[in-house]
Amino acid sequence: MKVVILCGGYGTRIRDVAENIPKPMIPIGERPIIWHIMKYYATYGYIDFVLCLGYKSNVIKDYFLNYELCASDITIELGAGRPNLGHVDFPEAGWKIVLAETGINAMTGARVRRIKKYIGEDPYFMLTYGDGVGDIDIDKLLQFHKSHGKMVTVTGVRPPGRFGELNVAEDNTVLGFNEKPQAGGGLINGGFFVCNRDFFDYLSDDEGLVLEQDPMRNLVRDGQLKVFEHHGFWQPMDTFREYSLLNDLYKNNKAPWVKW
Repeated sequence: MKVVILCGGYGTRIRDVAENIPKPMIPIGERPIIWHIMKYYATYGYIDFVLCLGYKSNVIKDYFLNYELCASDITIELGAGRPNLGHVDFPEAGWKIVLAETGINAMTGARVRRIKKYIGEDPYFMLTYGDGVGDIDIDKLLQFHKSHGKMVTVTGVRPPGRFGELNVAEDNTVLGFNEKPQAGGGLINGGFFVCNRDFFDYLSDDEGLVLEQDPMRNLVRDGQLKVFEHHGFWQPMDTFREYSLLNDLYKNNKAPWVKW
């Protein structure tokens, strides 16, 4: 099953962090947050990734193109062509990563639509954002999605509300999806989606298509969106305070998402 990660937004403006880098490349410890997200999925056996690139895609491409090179001993004979990489076993061996150019100005819905060809005929795919981590039980999430038969499952979390708030019925059917709630203590959109491939029918190539607007609202209208409630750890990285929090947790070996 493919794991699609949205990595195309504009750069971070978090103070004291390198400016003008893609948000997924903001570091937690010695690795960018996108690596932490991928590593988390990999602990559940999902190592087939599609990264939806946009702003400064070259930075993300360079990181992964040079990943094996940086992990290996290198023998160089000048004038002899390509260097020889020493054999080094590293845990990420076997990861398959599609680095997909989805447009500089494309919004989230268009980015997902533009990677449809990489999903193939898989009946399901996972989808999340490239700037947030959590300790969601991926196995239970997928099991829940398959159990209800609807088109999309979104993970609902309960941090301070400034993201898409979910209005949920007793049977976990989503009744409302408000992109920017003014206030509220209910569940909010935490990413970590599971989608049927038919979800692409709700998307278009229009670069202005925002995933969290018409596509989600249309799913709600059709009764095709369910929520997987997560009451554990979830944290995005949008501010310097959040950057510091995640790095402090990691530095002190208290990061809930680190299961490797």
